[in-house]
Amino acid sequence: MPRRKLPLPSSRFPLPPLKLTGIAVAAVILAGTAWFYKRADGKEAPAYRTATIRRGSVKSTVSATGTLSAVQTIQVGTQVSGQIAAIDVDYNDHVRKGQLLARIDPTLQNQAVEEAQAQLERAQATMEQAQSDYARNKQLFDASFLAASEFSIVQSNFSVQKANVKSALIALERARQNLRYTDIYAPIDGVIVERNVDVGQTVAANFSTPQLFLIAKDLSDMQILALVDESDIGVIRRGQPVEFTVQAYPNQTFLGMVQQVRLQSKTQDNVVNYTAVVGVKNTTSKLLPGMTATVQFLTGDAEDVLIVPNSALRVRPTPAMLAQAQHAIGMNNGQRTNVLDTDDGHHSNSAILWILNNGRLRPVRVHTGLSDETHTQVDGPGLTVGTAVVIGVLDAANRISDDAPSKNPFQSPRPSGGDKGG
Repeated sequence: MPRRKLPLPSSRFPLPPLKLTGIAVAAVILAGTAWFYKRADGKEAPAYRTATIRRGSVKSTVSATGTLSAVQTIQVGTQVSGQIAAIDVDYNDHVRKGQLLARIDPTLQNQAVEEAQAQLERAQATMEQAQSDYARNKQLFDASFLAASEFSIVQSNFSVQKANVKSALIALERARQNLRYTDIYAPIDGVIVERNVDVGQTVAANFSTPQLFLIAKDLSDMQILALVDESDIGVIRRGQPVEFTVQAYPNQTFLGMVQQVRLQSKTQDNVVNYTAVVGVKNTTSKLLPGMTATVQFLTGDAEDVLIVPNSALRVRPTPAMLAQAQHAIGMNNGQRTNVLDTDDGHHSNSAILWILNNGRLRPVRVHTGLSDETHTQVDGPGLTVGTAVVIGVLDAANRISDDAPSKNPFQSPRPSGGDKGG
C-alpha cells in the first residue's frame, strides 16, 4: 500500500515561539526608547532629593591653624668664648634651677685672672711708692721748704695711682666672673627642648650670644599661637572655648581657651592675620612643642533647635519649581507679596526652603541662625520636625536639553538645582 504524504503547514498557522520572543524584545526596546525620549521632552515631573527638618544642636565656629609651644622658654647661652669641654645634659632631660649643664674650657679665663692679678699687684706697688713720695713731700710743704706747685704734682700722682689700683681690682673681678661663666647653669626648672652644641665645639661670644640650650619651663601648660584672618578676628574674645586636633591624634579632640588676642598684625600673601593665644592643659603629655594644631573657635552654640542641611538653603529652583510656586504669591495688607523676594524687610539672615508635601512644592522664607559645616538653624512659619525639604533636583528634561547635541536616551539623568551634600 502506498504511503500518504502529510500536508505542509499553512501560512495561517502561528509562527514558531522563537520568532514571537524576538518581536517581544524589539517592542520592549522601542517602548523603553520612547519612554526616555518622553522624559527628554520634559513631560515627566523632575525627581527631588529631599531631607527632613529635625531638632539638633549647632555650633558656630571659626577655623584657624597654629603651632603648639611651651608657655615659657629660655634660651641658655654663654657670655664667654671657648671650646665646649663637657656637656652634662641631653634632649628631654628634666633640670632644676642652678643645675650644671655644660662647661667651657677655662684655660683662657684662668690666664686672664692671673694677668689681672699681676696688674693689680703692679698698681698697688706703684701706689705705695706714690704714697711714700706724697708723705715726704707733705712734710716739706708744711715746713715751707717745698713750693705749692711742686707739691700739687706729687699729690696728683698719688691720686692717679690710687685710681689705678681701683681699676685693677675691677679688672680682676671681671676676669674672675668670666671664669665663673665657663660653667653653664640652668636658669629655671624645666625640660631641655634643644641642645645646639657638642663636646669639642668652639663657641664665640664676641658679637652675639650663642644659644647652647633651649629650656621649656613646664610642658603641662602649653599654648597655641593661632593665626586668625582679619575677617574673623572680630568674633574672637578672651575666654572663648576652643577645640583643636593635631595630626598625631586625628581622632582625638583637645580643649583650650582663648587667653589673648594680640594687636600686632601679620601679612602673608596679602592676607592680614592676627595672633590668638590659646591656653592648653597638657595633662596627658601627648602634646609636644612644634605640633601643628587645627583650631576651632566656638563663637556660638544653639541647643535643641530646628536644623536643615546647608544644601537645602542653596537650592537653585528650576522653571518647573517656579511654576509650582505661583500659589505662594498673595496679598498682605492690600499689597502683593512674594516669598521668593530676596529680602523680607525684617531680617537680613533669611533664605528660601522648598517644602515638598504630597508631591507639591511650596517655598517658605525662613530666618537662619547659627551654621556649621553641615547644618543651619532655621525658624519660620509652619516648620515642624519631619517636614521634607528639597536639597537637590534630578531634572532630566532640563539636563538633556542642555546637552542637545549629544542626546542619549539611555543616559541616566544627572543632578542639578542644588548641592549634593546635605
